[in-house]
Amino acid sequence: MTQHFPTRQLRFFLTAPSPCPYLPGRYERKVFAHLPMADGPSVNDSLTQIGFRRSQNIAYRPACEACVACVSARLPVEDYVFSRSERRILARNDDIIRSVVEAEATMEQFDLLRRYLVTRHAEGGMAEMSWPDYVAMVEDTAVRTHLVEYRIQSDDGGPGDLIACALIDLMSDGLSMVYSFYDPAETRRSLGSFMILDHVVQAGLIGLPCVYLGYWVRGSDKMDYKARFSPIELLRPEGWVRMASREALGPRG
Repeated sequence: MTQHFPTRQLRFFLTAPSPCPYLPGRYERKVFAHLPMADGPSVNDSLTQIGFRRSQNIAYRPACEACVACVSARLPVEDYVFSRSERRILARNDDIIRSVVEAEATMEQFDLLRRYLVTRHAEGGMAEMSWPDYVAMVEDTAVRTHLVEYRIQSDDGGPGDLIACALIDLMSDGLSMVYSFYDPAETRRSLGSFMILDHVVQAGLIGLPCVYLGYWVRGSDKMDYKARFSPIELLRPEGWVRMASREALGPRG
């Protein structure tokens, strides 16, 4: 499908090489462009469909010289079949209350993010994220963005403590999971997988065909979890290609 976006409004830039956060001993480069405020949603839609990701008002994609390990991934909603273990994850979290809220940062969200980063990604580039950084991540957007808050149901049936949160872009053909985080102490709930599965359900309810997961990185323990979802579609040079199983993704390395 031909993509249309106002190229006259876009100027693309290339970053200098820097250490890869996913594969040791490798270096990454990115090509990026600033999303226009006037036509941000449609431009972001078109760029996402050809492999870009959004961070605040910037769309970027890998442009590494000697590596093609980062591959855009999305889940086909209509044909997605929940496995037995995935149905158990959904059932295990049926006491969670889900709320869609405006893309406005709160200290409660930030406190949860800090616990998540310190426990799960202490060595990552986001580990030192400050409150102003978080506000910018959530609120600096030229596209249709919202947050989904997940809370444990309290004894009186209302929403209780915040245990997970997802920053989501609403696109013309799907939901793009920009960033998600959760309470690392809730080990039994599989909250990372639950949020993905929940967005497959929600996309189906509103008639959107895809859930965009960002990049699957072959050989990266941090990103390999995306290969567990099946079927999955990967962006190849010939376009989006559906993989029916983890084995179809090929060996790691």
